[in-house]
Amino acid sequence: MKALLDTCVIYPTVMRQMLLGTARAGAFTPLWSARIIGEWQRAAIKLGPEGVAQAGAEAALIGAEWPDAEVKWPPSLEARLWLPDPADTHVLAAAIAGSADIIVTLNAKDFPRQILAEEGLSRTDPDALLHGFWQVAPEMIQHVAAGVLADARRLGGADWTMRALLKKARLPRLAKALG
Repeated sequence: MKALLDTCVIYPTVMRQMLLGTARAGAFTPLWSARIIGEWQRAAIKLGPEGVAQAGAEAALIGAEWPDAEVKWPPSLEARLWLPDPADTHVLAAAIAGSADIIVTLNAKDFPRQILAEEGLSRTDPDALLHGFWQVAPEMIQHVAAGVLADARRLGGADWTMRALLKKARLPRLAKALG
């Protein structure tokens, strides 16, 4: 399965780590566009110069790990598309160009199911996607989550619990399943 990751699921660190860790484990193939990665980089400005540098380094690392993940499309593709928020048509264009099966986003209202269905796509939020993978392969998701928790404890200096970390990362169903 190919999944186009919207900026809103790449920018939060724990959410990104859970999604990409699950992709790394073979559950799906991630896709994005240069514009999506650019939006992540611009959002990181809120974190200051260190946040910008970290986001740049992480973007370079995921680009190197998944060199085929970045999709491009002709302007004519985006021009023919319509979504309630015109600023999101690039996400739909990237999904179509990358032959994605699904768009992973937190912005359900901006991606109406009937419009996506016309393009052979569906959408889901990261919590539902990850919870679904947990139902099929709980050991895989537990392993990914344990690594993310270890990173959070090491880098954040806090003694996070799995449930608290995943709930804070807006992954409540997964938090309950793993907590």
